[in-house]
Amino acid sequence: MAAERPLVESLAGDAEIAAHFSAAAELSAMLHFEAALALAQGALGIVPAGAAGTIAEAAAGLSADIAAIGLGMARDGVPIPALVAELRAACGQDAAAFVHRGATSQDVVDSGLMLRLKRVLSLIDGRVAALLDILRAIEADQAGTPLMAQTRMQAALPFTVADKLTTWRLPLESHRVRFRALATGLPIQLGGPIGDGASFGRDYPALRADLARRLDLRDAPPWHSDRTPILDVAHALALLTGSLAKVGQDVALMAQTRVHAVELAGGGGSSAMAHKRNPIGAEVLVSLGRLNAGLLGTLSQSMIHENERSGAAWTLEWLVLPQMAEAAGSACQLATALLSGARFAPPGGSSQ
Repeated sequence: MAAERPLVESLAGDAEIAAHFSAAAELSAMLHFEAALALAQGALGIVPAGAAGTIAEAAAGLSADIAAIGLGMARDGVPIPALVAELRAACGQDAAAFVHRGATSQDVVDSGLMLRLKRVLSLIDGRVAALLDILRAIEADQAGTPLMAQTRMQAALPFTVADKLTTWRLPLESHRVRFRALATGLPIQLGGPIGDGASFGRDYPALRADLARRLDLRDAPPWHSDRTPILDVAHALALLTGSLAKVGQDVALMAQTRVHAVELAGGGGSSAMAHKRNPIGAEVLVSLGRLNAGLLGTLSQSMIHENERSGAAWTLEWLVLPQMAEAAGSACQLATALLSGARFAPPGGSSQ
């Protein structure tokens, strides 16, 4: 029986985002890459067209043995040798020699990650859009409600709900632009064993362009040891969770008993003080923002590669990036729930 997931996942987890980093999703994306590579090579005559079709068909129908590939990864540090062995066996003797022709494990893993990140970024972008709709609805209903601005935790000057919401909305709109640009610009990885493309022969530029088209990724030179594309995504995730953590921090402060500048639709109970309504969602937003800020620092160390490839830096990405994506997805959902039904109150007044 599989071990139960930690209870904290009910507070800050995101099963929908996590599914894109599951073993099944990872293997599916990598098999998609192998199929597209074979078809692109077949179209250019790099491998026989018949073998390319066989490989693509086998890759599409392969139910990979996750346990066996996991054991292979524990042995080899990457899942590709075990996965390629299964794909070759599924192709039959005539086509097996043409599977994975010229490619290296990093081509498959990185391109497969880009395919999954494209879906993840689109999903998060949609959640930010929904959150922005909630902010605009609150503004339409409560724009003129007076509030007291706070600077350095002290009362400053009067302003309105519209002013407050603008400080939350504008960064989120900026993040949407960033996420859409990232999703449409994620690069293919195709460099061969040492990242120079030489293993694919003279047709390498045409092959890379055609493979990028088939995978709906951006054609780009190999980035085996330049992890900027990964850090670009991680930075966007950290910026989003940071902005949502600022919203959470504001709400937690505004919801304090003696301040009561905002009333939330729900709240968490206390085991000892029945009168309390704790702003749980706001607090978790702050936690997720701080988590991703720390993880971004950790992931930034994956930029430091030894020569043409680093197993240590690469592995660090696999450990950290899924956590950051799940935190960002969860933060979007928490912020949406937190602000749905929120009512602002003027200084010394009531939200009713």
